[in-house]
Amino acid sequence: MLGDITAAKDIYIAYGYTDMRKSIDGLAAIIQEQFHLDPFSKSLYLFCGRRRDRLKALLWEGDGFVLLYKRLENGNFKWPRSQCDVKPLTWQEFKWLMEGLEVEQPKAIKPAIPGSFC
Repeated sequence: MLGDITAAKDIYIAYGYTDMRKSIDGLAAIIQEQFHLDPFSKSLYLFCGRRRDRLKALLWEGDGFVLLYKRLENGNFKWPRSQCDVKPLTWQEFKWLMEGLEVEQPKAIKPAIPGSFC
């Protein structure tokens, strides 16, 4: 299905600024050369420019790439600017980002790691 992001197994966010003039080939090159990841994997890659009111998402669907573009009319994305790197996101963190919240919510309950009983 065209642009069905729920098919993505992983989500990656490109921290820092991305030149929003880049299209599919340019973004795929960043994924492969700068981040050393496979743009042909079942992953959703997120990019944002300096203004933080637009984002691009790149997804390989098996027969071609889908490039999604979103422009906010009010406000901006709380995009992490701390470093030029790529980080994996959970679906919950992706939802927070799309709702205008920070990716890292310090008061959120973190998933527990199963351990042994005392």
